[in-house]
Amino acid sequence: MNLRAMLERGALVCDGAMGTMLHAAGNSLDQALPALNLTNAALVRTVHDSYVDAGVNIIQTNTFGASRPRLSEYGFGDRVEEINRAGVRLARQAAEAGRSVLVAGSVAPAVSVHQRRRVRGARRADAVREQVEVLADAGVDLVLLETFGYLDELVEAVEIATAASDVPVIAQATFATDTHTLSGHTPREVVSALAGAPIVALGTNCTLGPQRSLAVLRELRAHTDLPLTVQPNAGLPRRVAPARFEYDIDSEYFVRYVRQLLDAGAGVVGGCCGTTPTQLAAIVAATEEYRDRPAAARPPTRTRPAGPPTATASASSFAELDRLVVELTPPPTGGVDDSLAVARRLCDAGTRLISVAASRSTAARVNPVDLALHLHQRLGVDTVASVTTWDRTIMALQADLLGAHALGVRRIVCETGTPPLLGDYPHVDGIWDVDSLGLIELLAGLNDGTDYYGLQLPAKTEFEIGARINPGSREPEREAAEALRKVSAGAHFLITRPVYARAHLERLLELLGEHRVPILAAVQPLTGFPEAEFLAHEVPDVRIPRGTLAALDAAGERAREVGIELAAELVGQIRGLVNGIVLAPSEDPVETLRAVAALGFDDQGSGG
Repeated sequence: MNLRAMLERGALVCDGAMGTMLHAAGNSLDQALPALNLTNAALVRTVHDSYVDAGVNIIQTNTFGASRPRLSEYGFGDRVEEINRAGVRLARQAAEAGRSVLVAGSVAPAVSVHQRRRVRGARRADAVREQVEVLADAGVDLVLLETFGYLDELVEAVEIATAASDVPVIAQATFATDTHTLSGHTPREVVSALAGAPIVALGTNCTLGPQRSLAVLRELRAHTDLPLTVQPNAGLPRRVAPARFEYDIDSEYFVRYVRQLLDAGAGVVGGCCGTTPTQLAAIVAATEEYRDRPAAARPPTRTRPAGPPTATASASSFAELDRLVVELTPPPTGGVDDSLAVARRLCDAGTRLISVAASRSTAARVNPVDLALHLHQRLGVDTVASVTTWDRTIMALQADLLGAHALGVRRIVCETGTPPLLGDYPHVDGIWDVDSLGLIELLAGLNDGTDYYGLQLPAKTEFEIGARINPGSREPEREAAEALRKVSAGAHFLITRPVYARAHLERLLELLGEHRVPILAAVQPLTGFPEAEFLAHEVPDVRIPRGTLAALDAAGERAREVGIELAAELVGQIRGLVNGIVLAPSEDPVETLRAVAALGFDDQGSGG
């Protein structure tokens, strides 16, 4: 079978997730999953068979992460050849069991993001060469370089793979939500770096869901004539237990974007983390339908131009904003002055309390506590700072918080948090000494005058302890029970995740009953239909009402203005239910503040 010839005849479908399918079967992601080729070959073969039965054209070997440096982390460094050959054998058996299917040798970066700091480039290159040579000799039809977040590693791997064998090579980079790779490169720069390389196709996989993968694909298409590949994640994972994750995205939504990906020029479509054989079967059907339609009958890619910023309310009404909190996102390093300028505008507009959210970006960001302290010292404004516990030891958290308290930071929102996606599998490298509940207990202890080990402090702290709750949870009873545990542990107030419907908030408040502390409801303006659709389908435990989606879909160039109007309208509906409103981070927090202030946010807007 000739891959180039097949691509010329029409779009192909690659399979979906292997690692997260193995995870769903009970295997921890924090292990050498390729070693299952030896220890549980039947399970790996079952996953391959399920994708072949779904009708895909390409299946990938279970060799993602099967390089010597990665396998050595788990004691399998001396079994590189054995594991990779077994991976090819299992995939080949599945491919030949029915109709003709191509076998792609999956090759990840030779080192994980964290190994990169300590593994020299020469060792990385040797590891890629070793794995590609084994896969090619074992009989793969193509080599698929996937989930490369660093451009230098992708260029290096392409050079090695194309020189090591005559097997066709596909190169796939992974991009963050800002449509830059982890190394900070744009799709255009990726195309430029690989210009002239003898690869069969170029594309993207992992980290992003269907919607934002479409944006990356369009940018790639604008700069290259190569066939393009795209394998999105099934949205974002939700953490259901320590080291356990699951995905919620539905097939209908995924397929809708696959059609747009095909219209945008994708030659190979498939899935990555979280995708299942059921979803791939739907993708196969959509792709076959697409291939059967004449080009003239294929609809153009739908775009939604953004209109110019439009103020929705007068700046004249800023009285009585005591119960309004405005939340900012920590800026990149070097952006503190910009945050200070925004905060000053908010203070001038009447804001008395600014919250600094936890960052969810892969890029380096200013610590929320440091920014809160800076705003407090420079502007005299009261602040709230979110603190996440991931990748922080309990002793480091305690030391930092005691230092912040000494400098005047009092209000802390405790969050478990999750590391930003860095390609590979979700949050494998995250470390949690404690979760949000443990952090609440730590702060409550400091307020009682004892440290983590129960030793007496010279003086008691005076932290006001907050925690997050999510009205959009698909398990509201469990969410309410968790909130009450946080209150019992010492939380003084609760802040919701962004609310998009009064009914969801009412349901959670009903479940909390009378045994609750003050609650502030977060409201976040939606920028348009694409964002709303992304949140509704790709982000766990976010529920967007159909009416909101329809209003934004019909808004056209007024989408941003309509988003602010909807947010202000929602504030009017829910302010009597809670003790305050938090305006979650938005493109223009001052404009959002004006729209809400226009409601006449006075004492009647307080509840609880």
